Amino acid sequence: MQDFAKRAFDIAASLAGLIVLSPVLVAISVAILVDSGAPVLFSQDRVGLRGRLFRIHKFRTMRPVAGPKVTAGGDPRITRVGAVLRRTKLDELPQLWDVLRGAMSFVGPRPEVPGMFAYYPAEARERITSVRPGITDLATLEFRDEEAVLAGATDPETVYLEEVVPKKIALYLDYLDRRSFGLDLAIIGRTIKGLFG
Repeated sequence: MQDFAKRAFDIAASLAGLIVLSPVLVAISVAILVDSGAPVLFSQDRVGLRGRLFRIHKFRTMRPVAGPKVTAGGDPRITRVGAVLRRTKLDELPQLWDVLRGAMSFVGPRPEVPGMFAYYPAEARERITSVRPGITDLATLEFRDEEAVLAGATDPETVYLEEVVPKKIALYLDYLDRRSFGLDLAIIGRTIKGLFG
């Protein structure tokens, strides 16, 4: 029943969000095109439910050039509009579509890229992929300024794997231990408050 209520909420809220925010989505798309050209969207393979890969969607915030797998603050690949989108988290809005189509949920462990997820302990990988990944979760709230944390690192990927990932895993497992629709609503509320606070 809990999973049914969660999925029903995801469908209703993501559809409403896409409709209500459509003018914002269009405005952001135009801003990206003017600032740095096409494409407007960025998509990438992430590990989802039951370990299956899916394509996550975000507004493109970086120039399409090679670089580290994790992004630190001050990364020269980030565009002018992209910096604003990343700071305000508006780059995540296209994930409403990922929620609507069932690849994601509003709340759940953030989906990781396969290369990084391979470093997670096997038991943690199994538990984390037992639910749909989310747009937000306890780790998202805790690491809202993750890029700033990695900004001073000479090797952001190593710092991410050795210092950030273990803390994220602990928060993912804590969420899974206490998972409920009420907790989801509380996390959504804290996320919204953080955007405007």
